Amino acid sequence: MAVAEIHNLCKSYGTKRAVSDLTFSLEEGELLGLIGPNGAGKSSTIKMMLDFMKPDSGDISIFGGPMTENTKNSIGYLPEERGLYKKLSVNELIIYLATLKGMDKSGAKAKAEKLLRRTGMIDSKGSKIRELSKGMSQMIQFIITIIHDPKLLILDEPFSGLDPVNTEIMKAIIADLRDEGKAIIFSTHQMNQVEEICDRVLMIHQGSKVLYGDLKEVKGKFRTHSVLLNTDEEIGDLPGVLEMKPGKEFIELVLTPDVSPRDILDQLRERNLTINRFELKTPSLHEIFLTIAGVNHE
Repeated sequence: MAVAEIHNLCKSYGTKRAVSDLTFSLEEGELLGLIGPNGAGKSSTIKMMLDFMKPDSGDISIFGGPMTENTKNSIGYLPEERGLYKKLSVNELIIYLATLKGMDKSGAKAKAEKLLRRTGMIDSKGSKIRELSKGMSQMIQFIITIIHDPKLLILDEPFSGLDPVNTEIMKAIIADLRDEGKAIIFSTHQMNQVEEICDRVLMIHQGSKVLYGDLKEVKGKFRTHSVLLNTDEEIGDLPGVLEMKPGKEFIELVLTPDVSPRDILDQLRERNLTINRFELKTPSLHEIFLTIAGVNHE
């Protein structure tokens, strides 16, 4: 059974169509990247899924049915707009909000201790929320989102404000939750983040679905007839190469339609060149989005 199923979802604000005929699903143990530029309709989609607002039309099924109060206790939501009680201590706030999600106080205290240690926040458990940096507050909000062991996680720009070290800590925790069977939606306009951790991708533009499917398959469909080569030696002319595009780490070799990457690799080996890296060029999600939506968008 799918954890979430969304069919033909539509939402308008006045004359502006925010979400248009959107259909997708989410399975257990899956990390779905919900991507697109700011204003694409990602937040509106999430708000309708969480029953914060009603769609104009379409159907939303969470755990096989409509949203209920019991259903909400099985969901962890990290909103893009943050809000924490600034006068409480870190430990007090985590435990208090965990009990609102149905946890007993002793269980919440033990789980909070475990998560604070894993995120490197244990020394701040007695600090007031108002004393925390933006990144520290973000990590606390993430702990609050996952502490009650939700089956469905919806994370809206979860890495906002985090330094590289804490970003990697959070990514590792998210990956572990996925491996435990949690269904996770990761919403962002930073498409490079999705490429690192997601299984499938849903790309929306101006409220409409423009790309949806397995991440590797999606990228494979947009693969160009080029290879990336890293070598410290001079290449010279290569039959079958239309153009050489020097880059920071690679030289991109654009091939003629009748030449395969293996043909080029064989030529390089015949010349006894030292090849540090040789791979097919696969476009990034950002490049794919520009191809689909046009270069005037993020």
